[in-house]
Amino acid sequence: MAYINSYKAPEVPTLLPGYYGPDPYDINWVMPLGPLHEATLESERVKLTPFIPSLHAKKYAEQIAAHPELHHYFPFNPTTLDEILTVIELTVRRDPTWILFAIIDKAHGDDGTFAGMVALVNALPPHLSVTIAWVIVFPEQQRTYVASNAIGLLLQYCLELPTGTGSHPERPGLGLRRVQWTSHTANLASHATARRMGFREEAVMRWMYVIPEGMEGNGIALRDADPKWPMPGRDSLVFSMCADDWESGGREHVQRMIDRRR
Repeated sequence: MAYINSYKAPEVPTLLPGYYGPDPYDINWVMPLGPLHEATLESERVKLTPFIPSLHAKKYAEQIAAHPELHHYFPFNPTTLDEILTVIELTVRRDPTWILFAIIDKAHGDDGTFAGMVALVNALPPHLSVTIAWVIVFPEQQRTYVASNAIGLLLQYCLELPTGTGSHPERPGLGLRRVQWTSHTANLASHATARRMGFREEAVMRWMYVIPEGMEGNGIALRDADPKWPMPGRDSLVFSMCADDWESGGREHVQRMIDRRR
């Protein structure tokens, strides 16, 4: 029997200079429909709010220009404002399984300080799972409460049931069964953060990403005629926190991390 393959790759520009997205900004997030659970995404000291390029992209670009090491272990490396705007629009906003949050440090100024970013990616609603990624805390806020609060809030948002807990029904979550964390096998700081927050180490995923030329890969030589030569490959260490971990002490551990004074 004859067959055909009518797939056509979507035609998208390689660069969207100066494009800050639609107004009002549509986060285009697959779950839940409607507003986010804002109360669950805020602690005493930190708030997560959707990353809106017109508000946040310029400062992000300034931080990357001043501290390019923030992208050292990432599978992508936008460096200019236009490159950042393009990645946020094409990779994040147009993919409903991704959402990018700005981390707001509430301790500074009336409206707080933009302190970094964090994303939920590769959401699988039928399987109740998602991955935490794009974790960046700007140098001024590193080694403080900011990272533990931001990651802890996302874990609460993902793993709490839609009814919340008995004592906190006002803080509902998505009721997911699995939250995943992956990081470059050489990124020891990321591994330490995952373990500190209570994630369990699972496995090494070899050749998980093709990454830009010049970035740190897995050090393994590519085959002749590799379709993506000379772009290296990245191996990732995989961690997870699941619903049963959450209900057997994970919730309390994460709350302690959020409440710690540094």
